[in-house]
Amino acid sequence: MATILIVDDEYVIADILGYALEDEGYTVVKAGNGRKGLEILERDRPTLVITDFMMPLMDGLEFARAIRERPAFEQTPIVLMSGAQANLGRDNPHIFAAVFDKPFDIDKVIAKVSELLGEETH
Repeated sequence: MATILIVDDEYVIADILGYALEDEGYTVVKAGNGRKGLEILERDRPTLVITDFMMPLMDGLEFARAIRERPAFEQTPIVLMSGAQANLGRDNPHIFAAVFDKPFDIDKVIAKVSELLGEETH
């Protein structure tokens, strides 16, 4: 099954989302900021990335642009989750495959992940 990278400096959110995705059978790797996320991206080669917007060192848009600059990840689906800046994600549909406002509905996130990865919803 697919590997999903979750990048969020709010560890509780990353954990809740991670546990829910692991329950669906996905492998989950996590990072607390975009720079660490890029290291994990190169190491674990995830098939989908979920990122927060407001994070230290590198915001979600900068992180997503850095992913897109890497030829191996040009087509990797990136999902943005944000409390206040979700509109910036919606303004960049060429970068983000989906955008969720926080607080998010975990079932809708799981359904979107399955859809983006071309899998049947469980």
